[in-house]
Amino acid sequence: MIVCENLVKIFKAADLEVVALQGLDLKVENGELMGIIGNSGSGKSTLLNMLGGLDRPSAGKLFVAGSDLFRLTNAELVKYRLETVGFVWQNNARNLIPYLTAQQNVELPMLLRGKRKRERAKELLDLVGLSHRKNNRLSELSGGEQQRVAIAIALANEPKLLLADEPTGSVDTRTAAMILDLFQELNRSIGLTVVIVTHDLELARKVDRVVAIRDGKTSSEIVRRKGAADEQDGPLEGESEEGAHDECAVLDQAGRLQIPEEYLQAIGAERKLRIELEEDRIILFPPRR
Repeated sequence: MIVCENLVKIFKAADLEVVALQGLDLKVENGELMGIIGNSGSGKSTLLNMLGGLDRPSAGKLFVAGSDLFRLTNAELVKYRLETVGFVWQNNARNLIPYLTAQQNVELPMLLRGKRKRERAKELLDLVGLSHRKNNRLSELSGGEQQRVAIAIALANEPKLLLADEPTGSVDTRTAAMILDLFQELNRSIGLTVVIVTHDLELARKVDRVVAIRDGKTSSEIVRRKGAADEQDGPLEGESEEGAHDECAVLDQAGRLQIPEEYLQAIGAERKLRIELEEDRIILFPPRR
């Protein structure tokens, strides 16, 4: 579904340049449910905006659902945003028009394609558990209900890829769990590819893979072990939460490795490490004093 190779994004303002992505590599399979985590300024929201066709990359390669986003014209990008991707934002003001009802909000993307389908809108609201609120406006819905309407809107034009930027950031813990359960159900029931940007580390219990971004590059991945992926509510019986996953550092195309800062501090290393090959493993040591 997604192929990023050596992806670079540079923002320019007057004489100032900010490099948001510095050669990021990422692949996402069709039907995968994955999360992207990282500190503020790491580049994760920049990546999401480029996957959604809202920003153009500066260099590298970016393919989504077979489309080369470097080569799309402005008109083709509009069509791409309307038909290929669906968005769910943290800020509900970006998702919903307050003076429309829930059903009218869901119908709006269909109108933009010239295909208004009231029955389809009702089906989507039923899918997110809000068919009984179809005639309510924004002010009459809770934060969690608004976010579920936003998910129905994102699905209105049957996208191949659903992108969610901090979708649980403005709701309480219980509602956040309900929203993540809904993403999981959509992924499993209709095979929708879902990419979620979040600060919520509990996301690892709900997705197949979590990719961490640091300084504009992928630094590590947390991958649910085979068998644990079938568990709805967390790790397998007798396993800790950590035991249900493997955490892997990621090598870029040049063979470079990002090592977590806390690991380096633990062995007293700074900018240099000794490397030794021992049978089937590579061992890193601090330099000799």
